[in-house]
Amino acid sequence: MIEPGRGYDPRYPSVADLRKKAKSRIPKFAMDYLEGGCNDEINLKRNMSDFQNILLRPQYLRKKKDLDMSTELFGKKYDAPFGISPIGLQGLIWPNAPEILAKAAFKHNIPYTLSTVSTSSLERIAELTEGNAWFQLYYPREDRVRDDIVRRLETSGYDVLVVLLDVPSFGFRYREIKAGLSMPPKMTFANIWQSMIRPRWGLETLRVGIPSFATLKPYMEKGMSMKQLGKFMDATFTGRVDYDKVKAVRDQWKGKLVIKGVVCEADAEQAVSLGADGIIVSNHGGRQIDAGESTIQSMRHLVNKYKDKYKIMIDSGVRGGPDIGRALACGADFAFMGRVFMYGAAALGSDGGDHTIGLLKAQFRQVMDQLSCDTLADFPQTLIK
Repeated sequence: MIEPGRGYDPRYPSVADLRKKAKSRIPKFAMDYLEGGCNDEINLKRNMSDFQNILLRPQYLRKKKDLDMSTELFGKKYDAPFGISPIGLQGLIWPNAPEILAKAAFKHNIPYTLSTVSTSSLERIAELTEGNAWFQLYYPREDRVRDDIVRRLETSGYDVLVVLLDVPSFGFRYREIKAGLSMPPKMTFANIWQSMIRPRWGLETLRVGIPSFATLKPYMEKGMSMKQLGKFMDATFTGRVDYDKVKAVRDQWKGKLVIKGVVCEADAEQAVSLGADGIIVSNHGGRQIDAGESTIQSMRHLVNKYKDKYKIMIDSGVRGGPDIGRALACGADFAFMGRVFMYGAAALGSDGGDHTIGLLKAQFRQVMDQLSCDTLADFPQTLIK
């Protein structure tokens, strides 16, 4: 079970409990930003429902050994086979969320991934994690920005760089458009009112400071208006990431390279020729294309052919310990979650990271025990369908 004194709050024993508490503490526009998908949010729902349709079979009479849920990834041993996905504008959802989650990840020895467009700088997260964090790169249009970010990552001690593929354009997200969170963002009367009725969020925001794209500050003009900020983001980051662009990063980056957003065999094959150390099968949490396949189905199509080429990881649709087990049973080496951890941070503030990681470890350990899996390698033999 969950160890006492590790930040665990028994009032919130499930992810659903954390979500309910988070919803009561943050403005509606922040919740819409966190939970929304694109268009009619069909693929957002499909990501979760396809996971739930995967069934596992226990084998109770196996001789029991010591249970070990640790795993090695890129030469580092982690305490559990899951990590924290990158999310943009985390500080909008809950003030100081990147630091809360990075500290907890370091303490529990799981990877935290910082987004280029999150609200803490890559240097600050490196300081909190002693360089053990991962970084997700939104590919800049200008080579000078790309090269400088890579230089800063090397200087700060990062080992794993994740290049994001799946944002050639910003997703068409109805919730964000209604809330004024499209580019350029707008502060509407509704947003102001929603902030006023969530005083704890407002007070914490005042204490920590208005969220900003901290890693990108060196490349932005001081005192940008919202309209100017929107133009900057559009001009700096929209555009397709092709083979040559990833190769330019591979040629420059000496650490481990992971390509995120791979969902088809053509991209998986290109990742081999690029010398990628791993891929993350992801559809950006259902936020980019509504007509797409769920990530677990995409991954299952790729595992047999590419399992021995590089590490295969997954995010989008993973919601707890049983889903981590399902992912491993289907051939994943590792699973990432984003929304789950943000529910924890928004629900419990500075204790949210500790609580959520402890909760997920306990859920996953129970799944391993129930299935009679002594190590992660045992999971594929439990798969029914």
